[in-house]
Amino acid sequence: MKVLALYSIKGGVGKTSSTVNLAFNAAQAGYRTLVWDLDPQGASSYYFRIKPKIKGGSKDLIAGKRELEELIKGTDFENLDLIPADFSFRNLDLLLDDKKKPTRQLKKHLKPLVKEYDVIFLDCPPNISLLSEAVFEAADLLLSPIIPTTLSLRTLAQLTAFIEDHDLASLSLIPFFSMVDGRKKLHKDIMQQALADYPAMLKTAIPYASDIERMGLERKP
Repeated sequence: MKVLALYSIKGGVGKTSSTVNLAFNAAQAGYRTLVWDLDPQGASSYYFRIKPKIKGGSKDLIAGKRELEELIKGTDFENLDLIPADFSFRNLDLLLDDKKKPTRQLKKHLKPLVKEYDVIFLDCPPNISLLSEAVFEAADLLLSPIIPTTLSLRTLAQLTAFIEDHDLASLSLIPFFSMVDGRKKLHKDIMQQALADYPAMLKTAIPYASDIERMGLERKP
């Protein structure tokens, strides 16, 4: 397994904090680790203190004028590199749509890097689009953070249905609970039901914690 995508249709569920911390832990364990910040908001880039800007933007990348390897930046942490976001990533859907095989473009660009890194994390924007389909084609594993609320669970059902409807059975989807408040009965009840409904759901939950909020202030995992 090489490429792990942190993805959810819903925003504000902890995708970026999960990406950053998982990547940091992998690097600390000695794995050559790469994060590709695909979200034009550039939150992962911000946490790693790297300017969310790439020369030529997404247009040059998708057109083949620049190799993905050229965009890699080192971070302050050993074994951990980053491909920063760029605000032009908001146009990735349009650029991909102009290609002959749009959903295979990310996989094509990542192929040379799979040999250079032990693990690659994709921090994905919160929507379902052509870029999402390209992520699904490129990823070996889809990790989906879920807040234990009705709306968040609804998006998990939508994602599961999308994967089934688009013949993506080879893609492993593993949801996990994020931003859990153990004091709330609603959270406990929803988690109990979701664990019964989704056997692949991880039993380990990420609590709502001030340490995660401080990541934005300290700009580090």
